[in-house]
Amino acid sequence: QALVVLRREVYTKFFALAPAGQEFFKQSTTRLHFLAEKVVTMTLDIYKEPRRMVEDISALGLRHVGYGIPTDLFGPYVTACVQVVRMLTDDDSAEEAFRWSLSLISRILTRVINEGSTLVMKAINSNSGKQLKKGFACAPRGKRALWMLNVQVGTQSISPLMWALETGSLDAAKSIIVDLLTIRADRDRYYFGMDILFDRHPDVLKRLCLEAPALMPTLLDGLIWR
Repeated sequence: QALVVLRREVYTKFFALAPAGQEFFKQSTTRLHFLAEKVVTMTLDIYKEPRRMVEDISALGLRHVGYGIPTDLFGPYVTACVQVVRMLTDDDSAEEAFRWSLSLISRILTRVINEGSTLVMKAINSNSGKQLKKGFACAPRGKRALWMLNVQVGTQSISPLMWALETGSLDAAKSIIVDLLTIRADRDRYYFGMDILFDRHPDVLKRLCLEAPALMPTLLDGLIWR
């Protein structure tokens, strides 16, 4: 019964505290209830298995980078959850334990999102090829390909290229592929992103066939020079 109340009330209070949050919680009621239950489970698990939970929360934070979730919404969400728990218990210790663990989760997510919100990921969120080119422009030649294929925070990583494909940001994905397969040079060496692309994503051909077949000509055109 308490869980039913929590699932229902937490969003009512959260949307009152942060109306902008409604733009990021457009899922079905069933999905929202599942998320609320998951939050409660995470606050317990972080006491039981802190090391595993830090890894899981970091991975979750990187996915939030891809979703473009503003970090300033975490504070109101924590406040809403704590207010609901306060309604359900008179045990100050239980309330404090819940508040502490949820605040810790919020801080980890905020750190991961801030560190993972690169110019490339922001451009993918807006599906902007022009914005991506601006992000690439400040990358050293030797690290340019890595910026497009790997965003890492701690031990967790996400591929901007694969995220662009999964979210349907095909304009951004096309810009990444074209840039990776453009030959560049300086006084010391040539740069061509084919090897690092296939090292990072050996299944890139299969993924393109399944998720973005329209980009296959772009990839093959870039590979013809090899």
